[in-house]
Amino acid sequence: SPERPLRAWRLIEITQPAAQPLTTSALRADERIVNYIKGLNYLDDRLAPLLAPFEAAAESLPPSQARAAARAARTLLAAQGDRSPVVQLLGPDGLSKQIVAQAAVESLGRVVFRLPAENLPSEPGQLEQIGRLWARESVLQPVALYLDAQEADEGPAAPTWQRFLAHTGGLFFLAAREARPALGNTGAVEVERPTPEEQVALWANAVAAAGGDETTGDSPRLLAGQFNLNALTIRAVVAQATAEADDAPLSHDRLWDACLANTRPRLDLLAQRIEPKATWDDIVLPPDAEEPLRQIAAQVAQRHRVYDEWGFRERQSRGLGISALFSGESGTGKTMAAEVLANELRLNLYRIDLSAVVSKYIGETEKNLRRLFDAAEDGGAILFFDEADALFGKRTEVKDSHDRYANIEVNYLLQRMEAFRGLAILATNMRSALDTAFLRRLRFVVALPFPGAAQRKLIWQRAFPRKENGIVLDGLDYDALARLNLSGGSIHNVALNAAFLAAAGDGRVTMPLLLQSARAEMRKMERPIRDADFRWVQANAN
Repeated sequence: SPERPLRAWRLIEITQPAAQPLTTSALRADERIVNYIKGLNYLDDRLAPLLAPFEAAAESLPPSQARAAARAARTLLAAQGDRSPVVQLLGPDGLSKQIVAQAAVESLGRVVFRLPAENLPSEPGQLEQIGRLWARESVLQPVALYLDAQEADEGPAAPTWQRFLAHTGGLFFLAAREARPALGNTGAVEVERPTPEEQVALWANAVAAAGGDETTGDSPRLLAGQFNLNALTIRAVVAQATAEADDAPLSHDRLWDACLANTRPRLDLLAQRIEPKATWDDIVLPPDAEEPLRQIAAQVAQRHRVYDEWGFRERQSRGLGISALFSGESGTGKTMAAEVLANELRLNLYRIDLSAVVSKYIGETEKNLRRLFDAAEDGGAILFFDEADALFGKRTEVKDSHDRYANIEVNYLLQRMEAFRGLAILATNMRSALDTAFLRRLRFVVALPFPGAAQRKLIWQRAFPRKENGIVLDGLDYDALARLNLSGGSIHNVALNAAFLAAAGDGRVTMPLLLQSARAEMRKMERPIRDADFRWVQANAN
């Protein structure tokens, strides 16, 4: 019978050609069983192609993760009498969950194998065979299976691995972002990255072992305050920075750059990276707009001291990130302000590509945003939502299913923004279009005004590179140019267009070229051109 042990456990195989009776068919012992009887106990070679090596080797764990490994081991021990106990390892950090699972299994005297969920066959017959073979393997030797559904738990592969767990015996770890209540006999263990204090200790030990120079004295505190990394990544970053040092002492700047390089790749598929070039000397703002920007930079730089050393993190679990709204007309410097902050803080700046995030399919926008925020949780990036009113618009009265799901997206964004631990900047030309609940969750609201005459003069003076670069400025009257009612972005466009006109001519940037470019810019922006202003500027320039 197929349900009895000889065939259920695949101890024998039946060679049964078409129309041949079962009683006269040839029987053959399974090769894995024959070798086991002879004393060769190895993993079934039909399972080996489906398995993948662990991306991280279990080493000494930080105390918080050691406690998680102990809880997982106790959960497995308590459920060993059941057919297939499953311990769900929850959280966004896959590497931490892998080392916790390995530590838990080693404490039980077992060996753990990793099976990515996407490697499971979708055909029911093949899936049933793989499940039987693994159930048999768990009897023949002390093994456990780490089913890695970290990325597949929300996609089409979910029904496959759920069917696999439902029809397979053995000890299992399920790596998923969120708990799955329909898995029967399970226990759930939340696995987080090391705590900020543990990360400081990990950085200090790794830097001391690598032999840092005098600049690395405060590096553990500064790096742990900005970057949220697991133990394995911290060791890898120090090893990378040491290898790039070329026998020179390990410096803080090299460690910081290695952290930026390590946290960058996961965001490149979801957003556009901006190379920040603007500094405080390039941006021209009134004091009441510049001061909040400097406060933002100071708060990001001092997060570890306030949250961890002074204990604010123990008092609250949400709102630990820093979010800001930059509002103002087009060209008033919202993107430049974000570049200035990225330059000051030495962080990557990413402009969110709304076309890649927003989806017409229900639930896809939330998934894209979750991946975006999870990738940025490492701390090495500033998220810049340009034209944020398109994504963070007001919630509307529910009249149909479209309104309901649109409101769900906004509700998710409200929660995720509050839980985000990094720096997120929203930029909009229409502040009134934003949902009012966002304004409560924003720590800073910076209004970038249209520049006045004094600011426009400074912008004109800083619009051109230094003269030693080869550009020739001939008779420019900045007081006269400041009379033109242009924003900072438009002034830079006018200066660039005039430079191209000069390059095609005698190489001299003159007032007529600037006025010609200013007229073209105003026509492009559909702004009224007052000839009286241009005549006044030309007359005073002459």
